[in-house]
Amino acid sequence: MKSFLLIIFALHLPILLLGQELETEIFSSLTYSEGTSEHEMCIKKTNEVLTIDGIIEEHAWSMGTPADHFWQYFPTDTSQARNQTVIALTYDEEFIYVAIKCYALSDQYIIPSLRRDYNFSGSDNISILFDTYNDDNNAFLFGINPYGVRREALISNGGRQRTDFSESWDNKWFGEAKIFDGYWSAEFAIPFRTLRYNEGSKVWRFNSYRYDTQVNEISTWTQIRQNQIIMDLGHMGKLNWDQPLKKPGTNLSFIPYVTSGAYRNFEDPTEGKTAWSSGIGGDAKIGITSGLNLDLTINPDFSQVEVDQQVTNLDRFEVFLPEKRQFFLENADLFGSFGGSRTNPFFSRRIGVSIDTATGQNIQNKIVYGARLSGKLNDNFRLGLLNMQTAKQDENGLPAFNYTVAALQQNVFSRSNISMILVNKEAVGKSSNIEGNRYNRVLGLEYRLATPNNRWTGKFYHHQLFSPSDARHKFNQSVHLEYLQPTYRLEWAHLFVGAGYDAEVGFVPRKDYFLISPEFQLFFYPKKKRIINRHSLNVDFRNIYKVGEDGNPLLPRFGLSDQQLETMWEIDFADNSQGNVMFTYDYIFLLQDFDPTRIQEEGILLPAGSDYKFANLSFTYQSDQRKKFSFETTPTLGSFYNGSRIGLEGSLTYRYQPLGFISIDYALNRLKLASPFQASTVWLIGPRIDFTFTKSLFLTTFIQYNNQFENLNINTRFQWRFRPVSDFFLVYTDNYLFDPFSQFSVRNRGLVAKITYWL
Repeated sequence: MKSFLLIIFALHLPILLLGQELETEIFSSLTYSEGTSEHEMCIKKTNEVLTIDGIIEEHAWSMGTPADHFWQYFPTDTSQARNQTVIALTYDEEFIYVAIKCYALSDQYIIPSLRRDYNFSGSDNISILFDTYNDDNNAFLFGINPYGVRREALISNGGRQRTDFSESWDNKWFGEAKIFDGYWSAEFAIPFRTLRYNEGSKVWRFNSYRYDTQVNEISTWTQIRQNQIIMDLGHMGKLNWDQPLKKPGTNLSFIPYVTSGAYRNFEDPTEGKTAWSSGIGGDAKIGITSGLNLDLTINPDFSQVEVDQQVTNLDRFEVFLPEKRQFFLENADLFGSFGGSRTNPFFSRRIGVSIDTATGQNIQNKIVYGARLSGKLNDNFRLGLLNMQTAKQDENGLPAFNYTVAALQQNVFSRSNISMILVNKEAVGKSSNIEGNRYNRVLGLEYRLATPNNRWTGKFYHHQLFSPSDARHKFNQSVHLEYLQPTYRLEWAHLFVGAGYDAEVGFVPRKDYFLISPEFQLFFYPKKKRIINRHSLNVDFRNIYKVGEDGNPLLPRFGLSDQQLETMWEIDFADNSQGNVMFTYDYIFLLQDFDPTRIQEEGILLPAGSDYKFANLSFTYQSDQRKKFSFETTPTLGSFYNGSRIGLEGSLTYRYQPLGFISIDYALNRLKLASPFQASTVWLIGPRIDFTFTKSLFLTTFIQYNNQFENLNINTRFQWRFRPVSDFFLVYTDNYLFDPFSQFSVRNRGLVAKITYWL
């Protein structure tokens, strides 16, 4: 037997060596000539059959012009990368093919887990970006790590903020990676049907960025300054096609699902036993053109969506939680990026989601059907149409609602655009709970400014509400302008939110105010980066005036209701850890009775009409995420309304590479307010266990306790991805009552099995 194996090995050895030599030969020719000033690639069509196995051995890879000579983004932004990267592309009728070679010092890579959609920070990986419309505003991202774990995402609004990155987008493509001596390599096959682009395109914009943990280096193909976000689409090269692109073949996908589950509400005495349920539904994706897509859904089910992460709320207003449901994610920026973070006229979570007031958990409000037409009509014009129908809510005495959203976006100049949105919520059927308020509509117009080098950015908008109510000031308008230089940043913003601006399908937690907010930031880059790589000083000042149209007589018109001064020193350390020191001063005039702790006995409140001045000092430190054990902590000390606050928030994470991680999120605030308030501790803890047995088998358990809701939540999700974008889910949810008197009883419990299949 041993002799037989030796003979087989000897016969295959020349082939293995030839493959290694061929790969070296292919990539040795993939270099730019010295002095190339503009980043351009050339992609040529191939008739060769490519095997996507991570081994770069096909001659097709040497046909075009590659991307190499990567620049450092961290620790500096003025030098070539220490460990270089080379990328080659080719294509055929169905796929874009990508080959990547990442040079490294050794094979000791950091791979936190085998789960898809990993985080960029703290792990070896590389991402590529395609701006298929050359609009500098939208891009598709595909990434992989040395173990072949993949991720994909959508980037919108130019990639100028972290919120412009949507990793919840999921689609079908293929990729593998291999580890060799001195480098790791990867190959992608991305179907043209997965992308959106205009037929006849000859140029796309392209970029790539990589994290090399061994030398603690982040590098990009095009040079990007450190004071700009790495995914900023204003800094990309060109991908030149040898032929105009054709429309892909018939682009039609069906994704049916089947669910079965059991649920019981133990707090409802009328429910004496477990209720069993089952469901069937699905989605369809239809490519109208290469740039325009129609999405349809019937009886959608989102039971497999990851549970929301709870937060401690010491503020007076609603907390924002991001959208995670797949149907709402593609081209989500076209619908959801209007207004500001707290004045958004369309927030998709208002559709099909209600709040369980007992547990604070979000629960589903049944969606009957939905349709969305979105994409590009040409290189400069985007269109979005959305229609959703929800079922009648008998338990709340509410009728069914129809939601319609129309969004238009026209690019102007280089990276700016003019946008318009119409949001309509219409009651279907009769209900005494909504008499006189059967519709709610918002019409908005915006101009978004962005110069090619991001020197000037901003947003100017006006949104008008139409509803049966006779309230005054049913509008919202804002001006936001920012000027950026390598060593400083200046910002001006003012915002008016009218008392009658009740955008029911939006996220507008506060109304009837006028905000003025100037801000400046200074950047410092030490020459010797032994400890500190970069630091900055930021000063933000906010004045909020009550307009006085809401009928509240406690302040005169345009009286000062809030004032905040925030001064922060941010530090990026040389080991890729981060920290900041922040001092905040607050002045608050209460317009309504308020319990800042949210856990006092009924009737114990700070009275409306009283005002408070308080200050806080906080420190934040996030350790080097490349380590097996990492942490983030934020201690806070200071005054709070008419008392004091001592707080500690953060997380602890232990990585057991590559099977996953164990983490604990925590928030602890000791609040002492004047009598009759009782000294109280507001706390939240959230252990999370994440197992990735293989690249297709995942188990996540998330436990959360929040004493503001006196609720202990357990959510366990098992996922088996048996084919691309085809999954089996088993989800267990449990909620327990856990109050200060040590009562511990089950509130509700559910188990759901779901299978989805991409056809």
